[in-house]
Amino acid sequence: MKRGGDLAVTVLAGIIAVPLGLLIALLIRATMGGPVIFRQTRSGRHGQEFRILKFRTMRDKHYEDEPDAPRITRLGALLRKTSLDELPQLWNVVRGDMGVIGPRPTLPEQVAHYSDRQRGRLAVRPGLTGWAQVRGRNSITWPERIELDLWYIEHRSLALDLRILALTARMLLRPTGITAAGGVNPGFPVPAEAPAPATARIVLPRQATATAPRLAREELRG
Repeated sequence: MKRGGDLAVTVLAGIIAVPLGLLIALLIRATMGGPVIFRQTRSGRHGQEFRILKFRTMRDKHYEDEPDAPRITRLGALLRKTSLDELPQLWNVVRGDMGVIGPRPTLPEQVAHYSDRQRGRLAVRPGLTGWAQVRGRNSITWPERIELDLWYIEHRSLALDLRILALTARMLLRPTGITAAGGVNPGFPVPAEAPAPATARIVLPRQATATAPRLAREELRG
């Protein structure tokens, strides 16, 4: 039933998404050249890896160590602010890599640092949007996001999914929490760091109020 609902939502969204996506692709091609799509390996259900799709938002590097922030084009910044860079992930839903609602997929390098409890986040398909997305998105710490995702998995229902869809629509109209300061969520588990303790104190649910800078590293965004 969940899979059928995902496909139904994707078909309905595709009525608008396909022509809009073609326009965005043409604009990217005209301003940055190819490729139009940014592909990256993420961890999905049960840790199975897949290639997530996004519209490209950064131009090519002018030199080897050029920082990411200056490479984000004006079009790319607009796509990020409106979340339209995520539009190609509708194809990930069609393929079955993702669902409409679920924890956002993250990098295998970060998953390697999950605690046993945090690995419970991989019990369901990752989603285009989710409970953590509408309760603060990237403006809250990574351990908080994981706990919110675990709470969703334990309490998921049709009513909760409909609530998340409604809150997502509101966030698209009034974007907040798109990126954290510096482009990385506080406490985000990276290879050079130990994983955040599973006992970190989390208050659920929590509505983040902080806003954050627009620019962030493309590979670490949710």
